Amino acid sequence: MLFLLVLINHKMKNSRYISAILLFVVTSFVLISCKKEEPFTPVVTKYGKLTFKFFHQVNGMPLIVDTMEYVNAAGNPYNISEAQWFLSDVVLHNGDGSVKLITQNNGIHYVDTDIPSSQTWSITQEIPAGTYESISFTFGIKSDRNLSNMFLNPPETNMFWPELLGGGYHYLKLNGSWKDTSNVNHFFNFHLGKGQIYASGVIVYDSITSIVDNSFTVTLPASSFTLDENQTKEIGIVMNIESWFDTPHVWDFNYWGGAIMQNQSALNTAKENGADVFTMK
Repeated sequence: MLFLLVLINHKMKNSRYISAILLFVVTSFVLISCKKEEPFTPVVTKYGKLTFKFFHQVNGMPLIVDTMEYVNAAGNPYNISEAQWFLSDVVLHNGDGSVKLITQNNGIHYVDTDIPSSQTWSITQEIPAGTYESISFTFGIKSDRNLSNMFLNPPETNMFWPELLGGGYHYLKLNGSWKDTSNVNHFFNFHLGKGQIYASGVIVYDSITSIVDNSFTVTLPASSFTLDENQTKEIGIVMNIESWFDTPHVWDFNYWGGAIMQNQSALNTAKENGADVFTMK
C-alpha cells in the first residue's frame, strides 16, 4: 500500500494512471473478499462388531476330557480334565501401523472348558470397519494389571494366585493326569502364573527376592481379516493343548512332576512352549 501511495504522489499529474492504479487496488480487495470457502465435509467412520469363539483341541481334534487317550512328545499317556485361562489386551493391527485395543470388561476375558458361555466373547464396543493384518493378545494378565481382588465373583475368583507368591490370578489351570513308566496314574496341575526368585535357591517364602511376570504376547498366525460396515465378524481362537508339551521343549511329566507352581524353571519352560499353542480357526 505504501508503495502505491508513493507512486500516486509521484504521478499526480497523470490522472489516467492514478485511476488505473485505484481500479486495480479496489478490484483486488473485492476478489479477495469474495473468495468462496470450501464446505466442511465431516469424516464418517463406519463400524462393525466382533465375536470371539474359543476352542480346545488336541492333535487337530476337539478335546475329549477325562479320557486317557492322548500321548505327548515325551511318550507320557495323559488326559485333560479341564482347561481354565485368561487372555487380555487383545489388539487388532491395521496395515498402516495403527491399532485398535479391545477394552471391554477391562480388556480381560476368562475361558473355561466347563462353562460353555465363557467360550464366547461378544464385543459390544464399535470396531472401525476395514482390513486388519493381524490379531495379538496377552496370554494371562500382565503383572501391572494382575492384582488381587480384581474379581469379586466366581469363576474368576477361583483363579486366585497365592498372595505370598505375588498375588493376582492364574494365567492357566490345565488339570489332568498322566501315567508314569510303571503305568501308575498321577494327577498334574499344569498351572501358569507369576514366578518367584529365591535368594537361597530353596523354596522358602521369606527368601523371595523378586516376582517374575510369566505372561506373554501371542500373535495369531494367519489372522488377517476384513470387517464390513454393520457386520458382526466371528473369529475363532484355538488352544492346541498338545503344543504345551512338545515345542520348543519336550515336556516330560516324569521329570517335571505334577505341580509346577513355585518352580520358575518349569514355569519359564511352559511359557516358552506357549508360543505356538494358539491358532485362528
